[in-house]
Amino acid sequence: MTPRKRRVLPGFGLSLSYTMLILLVLLFIPLVVLVYRATSLGPEKFLQAVWTPQARAAYGLTFGASLAAAAIDTVLGLLIAWVLVRYEFPLKRVFDALVDLPFALPTAVAGLVYSALYVESGWLGRYLVPLGFHGAHSRTAIVLVLTFIGLPFVVRAVQPVLESLDADVEEAAASLGANRWQVLSRVLFPALQPALLTGFALTFARGLGEFGSVVFVSGNMPYYTEIAPVLIVAKLEAFAYAEATAIALVLLICSFGMLAVINTLERRSRRHEA
Repeated sequence: MTPRKRRVLPGFGLSLSYTMLILLVLLFIPLVVLVYRATSLGPEKFLQAVWTPQARAAYGLTFGASLAAAAIDTVLGLLIAWVLVRYEFPLKRVFDALVDLPFALPTAVAGLVYSALYVESGWLGRYLVPLGFHGAHSRTAIVLVLTFIGLPFVVRAVQPVLESLDADVEEAAASLGANRWQVLSRVLFPALQPALLTGFALTFARGLGEFGSVVFVSGNMPYYTEIAPVLIVAKLEAFAYAEATAIALVLLICSFGMLAVINTLERRSRRHEA
């Protein structure tokens, strides 16, 4: 008789059952209800609800601001992760911990702080507004708060990859005549590309659904500074539940689509490296 193989994790069947039950209650059922409420309008009314001029303006601002914030976070996150990994300086652990502040800080608090700083009478606004920089009640304000909210995603995605890279590889490339740009583009960037794509995708998806911070700094002006989540709340306050769920379904599909594209690019880049 062959000996019975022991499972690595005891109680696998029970653990899997609890996991599937939790996913069913917290994720699958709400998604099914969302799709059901949105599709109950019918195709014609669904298109009318999700493709009004106000909704199109909200989509454009939401996706544009999220893309801009994700691009900014990708650059800033790479720089911050590089400094935290490659250099030693006083209070390094404090600065490393501060990176996670947007995770712990309520987004509404972040919105209030940014609004107080950049209004015309704020600490920064009194100097920036006369120069033409409006960091409150504008589209720029939306990009600012989304950049703040999404920055930790890029830093924490890139940081462990940088820590795992051997500095000897860079020194070998430099000893063979490669300049700094060639080392960055041909040695470091291919290894960092999957992590950068992951951070970009997470930041972008986070920006699509952000509400708490944006509502305090945008001014919520229809056709100008109204984002899609704010429009959804406005529909709910008007008791237009089906229209609100329809707009929410559009954002959900776009978020899943973006994550699917990024995951495909990650797999291709890893296969290319292998």
